[in-house]
Amino acid sequence: MRVALLDDYYDVALEMADWSRLGADWQVTSFAENVPEPDRLVEMLSSFDVVVLMRERTKFPRSVIERLPNLKLIITAAMWNAIIDMDAATERGIAVCGTGDVGHLTAELTLGLMVALTRNIPFEERALREGKWQVRLGEGLHGKTLGLLGLGALGRQVAGFGRMLGMEVIAWSQNLTAEKAAEGGARHVPKEELFTRSDILSIHLKLADRTRGIVDAASLARMKPTAYLINTSRGPIVDEAALYDMLAAGHIAGAALDVYSVEPLPMESPFRRLDNVILLPHLGYVTRENWCRIYGDALEDIEAFREGRLLRCLNPEAVEGRSRETAGRS
Repeated sequence: MRVALLDDYYDVALEMADWSRLGADWQVTSFAENVPEPDRLVEMLSSFDVVVLMRERTKFPRSVIERLPNLKLIITAAMWNAIIDMDAATERGIAVCGTGDVGHLTAELTLGLMVALTRNIPFEERALREGKWQVRLGEGLHGKTLGLLGLGALGRQVAGFGRMLGMEVIAWSQNLTAEKAAEGGARHVPKEELFTRSDILSIHLKLADRTRGIVDAASLARMKPTAYLINTSRGPIVDEAALYDMLAAGHIAGAALDVYSVEPLPMESPFRRLDNVILLPHLGYVTRENWCRIYGDALEDIEAFREGRLLRCLNPEAVEGRSRETAGRS
């Protein structure tokens, strides 16, 4: 039996769990290179029985799943992955299982980006290395307005950080009510006011049809010229072309981006040319403790599967269907 660990950018996945527990009959291989081309991906994985995916990195559509004849189990980091075709996996009797993850990491990164943006930390650090001293005047966060686009678990954690810093916290999302906002430590405002009043606007929505492109040119145009945008959620939530235009023209002060519509970020991306943007390589949930949790749970999922059980299964109907098919043939 062969296990593939995909998108192991840091080349550490084999160290994050005791894969020897699977025994000599199991071969575990990690792949550091992201392979977005379906044909190359199919060729690479054609002999594997189990594939472990980092959430929303390598796409696993029907056109890939149906061309992997040996595939029996897909494991995704966390308990959802929007770029796995669950229907295709279920129809082929392929179980999809998830893992736990450490839930506060993206909120912590957001806090760091708030400070880094307003105090010009990356710019000042580069300038110091070039022999300069104090070149961009920063500003504090106390008394500023923190706007949260989305007030789920991560948004509530960021709201707590904002209150700790003495910021006014406002929030909006499609289903958010005044009562839910108050419970999360924020004041509910209309979407237009969120963009108009925020000094820091931080995005904490899941990517879905209704959130794709929700931060559009009209919304960005409402922001203050002194305001900053932070996106640690998903790239397609923001109209990236409109955001680039706003940043390049100085219509907003800056942005911090950890996610992009195409990942890894292409070398030709125009964002690389802007000096008022902090660019990170999707670090929101990337830490050693989270990798140990994810890969450790993935190993448990595989051990359970080997014993005929499923842990954290996201499509139990796939196994039920496979059992009925086997019974019919017998």
